[in-house]
Amino acid sequence: MNRPPLLRRGCQSPSKPGLVLALLLAAGACAGSRAEPSRTLRVCADPNNLPFSNQRGEGFENRLAELLAREMGAELRYTWWAQRRGFIRNTLRAGECDLVMGIPSSFELALATEPYYRSTYVFVYRSDAGFAVRSFDDPILRDVRIGVHLIGDDGANAPPAHALGKRGIVGNVVGYTVYGDYALPDPPARIIDAVAAGEIDVAIVWGPLAGYFAPRAAAPLEVVPVAPQIDPPYLPFVFDIAMGVNRSDPLLKVEVESILHRRSTEVDSILTAYGVPRLDRGWRGTIASGGTTP
Repeated sequence: MNRPPLLRRGCQSPSKPGLVLALLLAAGACAGSRAEPSRTLRVCADPNNLPFSNQRGEGFENRLAELLAREMGAELRYTWWAQRRGFIRNTLRAGECDLVMGIPSSFELALATEPYYRSTYVFVYRSDAGFAVRSFDDPILRDVRIGVHLIGDDGANAPPAHALGKRGIVGNVVGYTVYGDYALPDPPARIIDAVAAGEIDVAIVWGPLAGYFAPRAAAPLEVVPVAPQIDPPYLPFVFDIAMGVNRSDPLLKVEVESILHRRSTEVDSILTAYGVPRLDRGWRGTIASGGTTP
């Protein structure tokens, strides 16, 4: 990987003692080098995918990347790439960056750090819907319009679509492409808009998306974790989320983990500010008033 060195170049002290002027000049040179980071942290991210990231730096993953770069004394530089099929192959594994954010800790295509949060898929429905949904086995799911994200046009689906299909719930399911229209801001959020507008009755989506957009929706929405957490024989809906580096760069993994641990309070504050539902912090569900922020 063509990546700048991990460590800053050290400042050299004058070789002879007693040279006060030389010491002062050396000190000035060192101060100058601190002002100009000699290192770059290259991050690959989606330019249009709040609450995670966007090109304006407004997502929580943008803020985490800024935190890492600041702690490393590095300049933060992005390579923007829509998070769709081939993202890791065309970014991290192509040497376009050093780090990607928000991967499952069990992800095989990158070297994952220790997780920094755990979240879940959630049910989202209007608070005035007149029903409550807590489980994929709830009979109401056979009678209402359900929105799920679709990954592509080749039949590849997110876990909720598989869980519904396994139960024979198909005809009342509406698919929303997770990629959407990139001419519009944050395409995956259209499914939350559809619940608020009454176009569908229930959406089943990844928790951080709902935790951010439900409070901003046009109507009050309920956001509750799906159950079961693992649909037998093994279809998980709960994931530990990590950051990923190239497998050839284990030192960077250790360094990122060290920063996440050392600055865990700030990491938690960032995730809380964006409404990320965190099972590792005991989250059990939310009633989100439309038009407010988390």
